[in-house]
Amino acid sequence: MRQKENMISCRGLWKLFGAEPEQFLQEHGFAPDDEALSREGYVAAVRDATLDVAEGEIFVIMGLSGSGKSTLVRCLSRLVDATAGEVIFDGQDLQSLSERALTSIRRHKMGMVFQHFALLPHLTVLGNVAFPLEIQGMERVVREKRAMEMIELVGLSGRESYYPRELSGGQQQRVGIARSLAVEPDVWFLDEPFSALDPLIRREMQDEFLRLQTMLHKTIVFITHDFDEAIRVADRIAIMKDGVLVQIGTPEQLVLTPADDYVREFTKEIPRAKVLSAHSVMEPLDGIEPDAIKVSPQTKLEDLAAQLADCDKDAVVVDADERPLGRVTRQSVISVLMRRG
Repeated sequence: MRQKENMISCRGLWKLFGAEPEQFLQEHGFAPDDEALSREGYVAAVRDATLDVAEGEIFVIMGLSGSGKSTLVRCLSRLVDATAGEVIFDGQDLQSLSERALTSIRRHKMGMVFQHFALLPHLTVLGNVAFPLEIQGMERVVREKRAMEMIELVGLSGRESYYPRELSGGQQQRVGIARSLAVEPDVWFLDEPFSALDPLIRREMQDEFLRLQTMLHKTIVFITHDFDEAIRVADRIAIMKDGVLVQIGTPEQLVLTPADDYVREFTKEIPRAKVLSAHSVMEPLDGIEPDAIKVSPQTKLEDLAAQLADCDKDAVVVDADERPLGRVTRQSVISVLMRRG
């Protein structure tokens, strides 16, 4: 299997707000403490951040309000210039690119969806989705054909002539998603895209997002403050606090091995059955029952519990070649279901 390459990497990334942030960082060896920051009147929105986002990965950034997650994403796309550090996008250092080169990358390789839909009210659904292609200089027939494909992809066929005011909140967000996908971006940035929606519509949009990802296999950086949403969509999660990346890992790693009390507190209310996999609770094999249920190591216990509820057998965890790795008993699943945090 081909090793996936990193689409985005950042190393030692800082974003300070204050009078002369570059000079301040240099004077403090790029490692100022809280006392120095406070004394000299600087606010550190992002502190010495280092991360990699692999090709095709859904990388979720979480944190409370003011933790720096949105600023970090804006630095990764260079909507905001970082104070120090480097951002590598598809092999190029964004910090060193000219404004013209950066604009070209944003137009052709980046898609962005934000909490506020930012649709153009005087344009129809078709006009909104085709707008970034018009900016690229694409001919009308070609761009509208591409826009119609995206409108169909997000389930809005028949509404291409509607104006934003004639759409529900969920439909407006679908237009925003279609517009961001129209340029066929290599990387998709989503900043709390569903947080303004009602809970039921939000769940539907999460379903839609996951459906699109199974078809498109985009590299995605997704911001949310909702851990339920994060564990539903994420391959890996980064948790931020006061501008610092406290821990990066899979949802399962964050729950089982939190880096500190902050991460432990952040994850304690998450039902473990939604996060833990069969692999994490399997026991050594002691023979194999005839007609035992076979499950993959990645099967979530929530799903496994439903399979075990209607039978008296344990589950056998098997690899891709159906070689047995271990077993999961009904009792071990029940123990997890009865426990939170």
